[in-house]
Amino acid sequence: MKKILSSLLIKPAGPDCNLDCDYCFYLDKADYFSGDKHRMSLKVLEEMVKQVLQQGPYQVSFGWQGGEPTLMGLSFFRKAVEYQEKYGEGKSVGNGLQTNGILIDQEWANFLRQFNFLVGLSLDGPEHIHDHYRFAKNRKGTWKKVNDRARLLLDSGVATNALTVVNDYSVNFPEEIYSYHKELGLNYMQFIPCVETDQNNNMKAADFSVGAEKYGEFLKKIFDLWHADIHDGVATTSVRYFDSVFHAYVGLEAPECTLANACGTYLVVEHNGDVYSCDFFVEDNWKLGNVLTHKMDGMLNSSRQEEFGNLKAELPSECVTCQWLKKCRGGCTKDRIRDPMDKGSNHFCTSYKMFFEYSDKRLIALADEWKENQRS
Repeated sequence: MKKILSSLLIKPAGPDCNLDCDYCFYLDKADYFSGDKHRMSLKVLEEMVKQVLQQGPYQVSFGWQGGEPTLMGLSFFRKAVEYQEKYGEGKSVGNGLQTNGILIDQEWANFLRQFNFLVGLSLDGPEHIHDHYRFAKNRKGTWKKVNDRARLLLDSGVATNALTVVNDYSVNFPEEIYSYHKELGLNYMQFIPCVETDQNNNMKAADFSVGAEKYGEFLKKIFDLWHADIHDGVATTSVRYFDSVFHAYVGLEAPECTLANACGTYLVVEHNGDVYSCDFFVEDNWKLGNVLTHKMDGMLNSSRQEEFGNLKAELPSECVTCQWLKKCRGGCTKDRIRDPMDKGSNHFCTSYKMFFEYSDKRLIALADEWKENQRS
């Protein structure tokens, strides 16, 4: 079945960033691209937007990430919206911006609100948690600035989610992080478990990575907090992983790619127009072409992209016989120890087993309630 070009993940400033977070997996990509400064040209921007809107369906989405995409400046994003309006022909266009927030000011906030950008703000929690690994270039903490930017965005009416990396330190504070986000007004939360390869041993996880059992306990505690915030069958806070898992419990396709049978349903566009299978696999092996020389829907439906997507379904035997396979689907390909090509176990396999064993009965009850409400 032909895949539809409905979403892109774009890195307009490549791996460039104004922070120096210890756990960042993308800063090292600077060595992969030539030059000291990486910026998307307007030529690449226009061609990319044009192709998506001409080749895609009625609803399309652009996800702007990095590095730090706001390094492009507000004028770049005004131009992006201009191109979207030029080539949109009445289509529904969504924009998401993932940012560390440092460069956000009132002008940015006004623009993001005006054009309905969904902002994912990288905020790991209260000061001692956020500043444990998220440093500026001068190695000073960034929490105060980001906390202030969160308030600015929310006060300006910008739809804002909290993007929280769960590492070896933050995993110890689930209640504190969840309560902090709620008190700040960030009721939409995404928790991203951190595992990266040790630079000196590619078969070992880096020290800042979160352990599987620890992350399992973290998920269980966050689930309790989330479940306690459900009133009359309606969740008053959103945790992306739980929302996605819930889709599977009610018989719907989970929106999160890690919970799908296969992946490769979107494309990643780097600053120079090069297109890759996934932002965790920006490397020669999974380069599909360039927007200036190739058709994007062709790259999405190429045999190479299909091969990449099918890697996810090539599961180890322990997954094939696992009772939670239909809910978990083996997790993300990049989390398999250590080389994803060896069909090894997912680093977070134990975490997910712990979570489903703990939450299954309550998720079934919520699903039954939801189905009953749909019938009434």
